[in-house]
Amino acid sequence: MELLVVSIFAGLWYWICKTDIGYAITHAIRQPLFAALPIGLIMGDVKQAMIIGAAVQILYIGLVAAGSNLPADDCLAGLIAIPIAIGSGLTPALAVAIAVPVGVMGVFVDQLRKTVNVIFVHMADRYAEEGNTRKIVLASVVYPTALSFFFRFPIPFFAILYGADAVNSFMNSIPEWLVHGFSVAGGLLPALGFALTMFVIGKKELFPWFIIGYFLVQFSGIPVIGAAIFGLCAVLLITYYNNNKKNLEV
Repeated sequence: MELLVVSIFAGLWYWICKTDIGYAITHAIRQPLFAALPIGLIMGDVKQAMIIGAAVQILYIGLVAAGSNLPADDCLAGLIAIPIAIGSGLTPALAVAIAVPVGVMGVFVDQLRKTVNVIFVHMADRYAEEGNTRKIVLASVVYPTALSFFFRFPIPFFAILYGADAVNSFMNSIPEWLVHGFSVAGGLLPALGFALTMFVIGKKELFPWFIIGYFLVQFSGIPVIGAAIFGLCAVLLITYYNNNKKNLEV
């Protein structure tokens, strides 16, 4: 019953988040770390869900949608990898290894959806020529959103419903050295997330702050929230002094 509930939740959550309703809101709540909380509540293991969600989130932390096309589907990756990892007792590193191919698969599904949606674009053009605003709304909003449900909902639903048992059987059948290889690969993949973050930062003068934040968390023992508070204070102070400097120059 628990698996069925989380499967339904993941299917609906994936569909809602990828409709881009509210845009900024859906882009925030579709992140693996955010989705980990409700998944953990449903499956009764919030702590492990958040640990796995954080591991998956690191991989996509610097994800940039160039031309509105993501190189990986972070939402689908988290929704499938987190519950399967919890249900199968996998480590966060192995969860990340599962998330990577799932995220890539989500991109192909999205491209297929966009291709099919061209039909509705031509429909909207015809209705625009007729001046029928009601049908324009149907063709541009209602029909694509309804079609999106049939593209989005089944993937996480069936993957979670049947995936945990499949993963367990698969993990029991493969040799130990290969499992270790998956773990090593999963541990290396988050480096890609950090590399993307550094690429997004772009400015050389900001790069030292990234290094300071990373090693502050690694060696000081303070939690990430504490580091975030220090970072926020640093940003406010720098902004304040820069503004004062500009005012004095004027």
